[in-house]
Amino acid sequence: MSAGAGFALGRLAEMLEATLEASPERVVTAVASLTGAGPSDLSYVADRDHVAAARASRAGAFLAPLGVTGLPAPTLQCRDPRRALAAALRLFHPSLPSVPGIDPSARVAADAKVDPTASVGPLAVVEAGASIGPRVRVGALACVGPGVMIGEDSVLFPHVVIYAGCRLGRRVIVHAGVVIGADGFGFIPDAAGPLKVPQVGIVVVEDDVEIGANSAIDRATLGETVIGRGTKLDNLVQIGHNVVIGERCLMAAQVAIGGSSRIGNDVMLGGQVGFADHVTVGDGAMLAGGSGVAHDIPAGQRFSGTWARPVALAHKIWAAEAHLPDLLRRVRTLERRLATLEARPPERG
Repeated sequence: MSAGAGFALGRLAEMLEATLEASPERVVTAVASLTGAGPSDLSYVADRDHVAAARASRAGAFLAPLGVTGLPAPTLQCRDPRRALAAALRLFHPSLPSVPGIDPSARVAADAKVDPTASVGPLAVVEAGASIGPRVRVGALACVGPGVMIGEDSVLFPHVVIYAGCRLGRRVIVHAGVVIGADGFGFIPDAAGPLKVPQVGIVVVEDDVEIGANSAIDRATLGETVIGRGTKLDNLVQIGHNVVIGERCLMAAQVAIGGSSRIGNDVMLGGQVGFADHVTVGDGAMLAGGSGVAHDIPAGQRFSGTWARPVALAHKIWAAEAHLPDLLRRVRTLERRLATLEARPPERG
């Protein structure tokens, strides 16, 4: 059972589906790192490589993989410590309940629909024809444009901007500074200067998507830019117009996807991966951080480098690059020897 803001280890073991062999009554009140934990804290041992650090820790209890023993405090052994840690953090840091209602300083259009269980924060704006679903939270200074639809239990943090007509599904989390639905980068070169192509489509964000701070998702030129169900974007991600991203994708910071590209389901992109326009990435593909992609990526493949190549080939190229200075020296030596041989008069038979 829990005690105040803490939990008894026996109760934690039940909730985390972990094995505990001692001290079920001991109470922990927080989760902390191995180096920062104190006697009332629960800490985390990711794998056997962290056992030495755990033995030096002052933590009052540990989450650890099955079979890890000999730690200096009671241990909750788990099949998947990472999942157990995530569950523990949710227990110790539950989401703050929102207070339904519209802040007096907010501006909500007369024909906008705001569910009575939703909350609209200070100085937020909800424009004409917008629809805010049950238990949605709209943070301070956020702007929900005309005709925008936001599904139940979604959260818009402060300073989020959703342009006209865009649609967000259920349980979508949009962090501070995100812009959804700005114009796609559509211009035609012209003697008088670039000619802007009107961007008249929308952005559709499906259920259970999370979008990191200061990311931008452009509206389609025509039709829809789509972020598939369960996809998670890190901070500072740029999605171009008419991009379609599949379900359950993971994209680290500073990914940039050029217009009209297609990203399959379960794709993983490291930081600073950049795509040209009209690229297709197959389901389950993985691209290492910093990859530059100008061609299609087959399903299930792992690529890296600029321009992106299969990982094994990219590693061979990186290894070969280290030998280039020596190779150049040897080539120049051979060139000089060849020049000397060619300069000799021909031998008389």
